[in-house]
Amino acid sequence: MSSHDPSGTSPPHPQTTPARTGGPSVPHSRAAEPGSPAAAGGPEAPADRRRWIALAIVMTAAFMDLVDVTIVNIAIPAIESDLDASFGAIQWITAGYALAFAAGLITGGRLGDIYGRKRLFLIGITGFTLASALCGFALTTEMLVGSRILQGAMAALMVPQVLAIVHATFPAHERGKVFGLFGAIVGLGAVSGPLLGALLTEWDLFGLGWRPIFLINLPVGIAGVILGRIYIAESRAPKALRLDLVGVVLVTTALMMLIYPLTRGRELDWPLWGHVSMLCSPLVLAAFVLYERYKTRKDGSPLVELSLFRVRSFAAGIAVQLTFGVVMGVFFLVWTLYMQIGLGWGALKAGLTGVPFSLAVSVAAGVSVQQLVPRFGRKVLQAGAATMAAGVLLYLWSVDHYGTDISPWQMLPALLLMGAGMGLIVAPLTDAILSEVPREHAGSASGLISTVQQTGTALGLGLVSVVFFGSMPAAVGDGISGHGSADPGSGEAPAAGGGPAGEPDALREMLGRAFGDGFQNSLGWVAGVLGLIFLMMFLLPARPKQHLEGAAAGGGEDSDGDAAGAPEPQLTTSGR
Repeated sequence: MSSHDPSGTSPPHPQTTPARTGGPSVPHSRAAEPGSPAAAGGPEAPADRRRWIALAIVMTAAFMDLVDVTIVNIAIPAIESDLDASFGAIQWITAGYALAFAAGLITGGRLGDIYGRKRLFLIGITGFTLASALCGFALTTEMLVGSRILQGAMAALMVPQVLAIVHATFPAHERGKVFGLFGAIVGLGAVSGPLLGALLTEWDLFGLGWRPIFLINLPVGIAGVILGRIYIAESRAPKALRLDLVGVVLVTTALMMLIYPLTRGRELDWPLWGHVSMLCSPLVLAAFVLYERYKTRKDGSPLVELSLFRVRSFAAGIAVQLTFGVVMGVFFLVWTLYMQIGLGWGALKAGLTGVPFSLAVSVAAGVSVQQLVPRFGRKVLQAGAATMAAGVLLYLWSVDHYGTDISPWQMLPALLLMGAGMGLIVAPLTDAILSEVPREHAGSASGLISTVQQTGTALGLGLVSVVFFGSMPAAVGDGISGHGSADPGSGEAPAAGGGPAGEPDALREMLGRAFGDGFQNSLGWVAGVLGLIFLMMFLLPARPKQHLEGAAAGGGEDSDGDAAGAPEPQLTTSGR
């Protein structure tokens, strides 16, 4: 087997099939043109266009995953109304996905290194498509929650392979352009997700209501499976680490013992077993740390490289990432519930209200990385935290001042401030965390960043029952079923389940006040945590080093053609 052919197959015939990326040079007249990569000893022939088709396939899969999260957020009230879901189930529709995704990310990447990135990508996208079908045809909340957890687990197999396939498929001199395209995809997903979800919910295609937000993945996923088998080249890591399934079980158990009682606690009147479970969660986490130390001594392949936490900037950055994930998990869910159930807005109105926020995030993220961070370093992230906190406080004031008569235009200044602040944080934070990490551990550290972000999001979604529903009167907070609008997409007054018969206006006012109070309480918590994040950022390096970004240019490539330890850009979404 040629060490240069990532697919492990014999080279294709030069006159019939273009050479795969990284394959032997093709004896074609164009391959010897002066100045061409082949003439210069490059890894591929310029006539090979298969890699761009492969790129389109994996980028579409990444886009499908990103959009799926924001689509679900905007359709939550419609799902609640249709399936008569409790608020605990509503939290698990989002938190279950995030938890399964976080728990499987590192293991999914490692499985791809061992058994082949193409193979795991195809398994992941197939499972993701099937889970989407189960979500779309769910008859009960339990079926939907279970399908969402399966969907998150399949995404954990699919998503890590995306950038690994790019590394194995594209030479170093083309990756900058490719990663720029990924950045555009992330921004497009953030903007288009809420709008697409709102439109699909409002249109009520074939009388299916909210279900097309999941079923739309079916044709995309099927096309990805078929084309992926044809155009994606197989690749494996030459020295893949072993699996750490015990570590996965321990850390997932610790998180479940904390998050599940948080989501169900108020609904079940805070039973004793819930308190015991939450108190024991740190003990299981401690057992995880001890096992990871043992695993490191045994075969050097732990799930988490604990030595990374000796690097102060990394430890501080991971803490910031986790805490920021909590903030995002709380805000995006309560924001959706406040607009659509508290204010009675339709899905489209709520989705359009979020567009300025997403645009502000994208613009600020681009400016921060390209212009501000090179000049001001850590101060840019702290300015982002302060700006976002100011936007949250302005939003809190607006909700209190305008009450249930608040309009999207009156929310606009606060949302622009919050979006700009978030953009100043999310884009440069990964580089700040990785700046002092040893090069040989950069890949492990990069994967851990994504895992911690998703874990924080799941924890934040669990806390919604405390900071949002916990501040409501018992008549409302004990469950939102029966309190939602008669048609969440219509903006009509809610049905009078539990309210005074024949008094929809009075019930609407009661719901508006209750959800407004819960939203204000949540915003207060978010502002306080952002203040904590501002202080934690002092532990980040004042001026993040750029040595990791330039690692590829400096040589040291491995047998896959990747710069050793070079970090990959993070496929993240604020809504997850």
